[in-house]
Amino acid sequence: MPNDNENREPILISACLLGLKTRYNREAALSEEAKAAAVGRYLLPVCPEQLSGLPTPRPRAEIVGGTGADVLDGKAKVMDENGTDVTQFYLDGANKTLAIARLNGSKEIILKEKSPACGVTRICSGNETVSGNGVTTALLLREGYTTKGF
Repeated sequence: MPNDNENREPILISACLLGLKTRYNREAALSEEAKAAAVGRYLLPVCPEQLSGLPTPRPRAEIVGGTGADVLDGKAKVMDENGTDVTQFYLDGANKTLAIARLNGSKEIILKEKSPACGVTRICSGNETVSGNGVTTALLLREGYTTKGF
């Protein structure tokens, strides 16, 4: 019996955008726009935070002192709302997401904006949304992947 997925382009997508309750507050961020952008492709849902071993729900986290690229360079940290340094979890999740993209031949990745892991053009800092990308997005961009944010 033929497998319909064999000829479809694989694409990684933030699991929360598909309606899975993987966000820090155990909510989904279902995005019909993201789903529409992925039509006709073989979807591989990922959550870098869960891949790293962080629980769901978990304390809200944000990048302190820069962007995801700065975290990769050791110039910024990811701290949760309780003041716990969770940087290593975010680095681990980024590396595991990259490994999945490589294994499956994904070229493009669809990610959740405003996330300290997945933000493509915007991340949250304090009570504001600022320009920048999350840790996973920064690593994927460095490795030559195309990212879209929703």
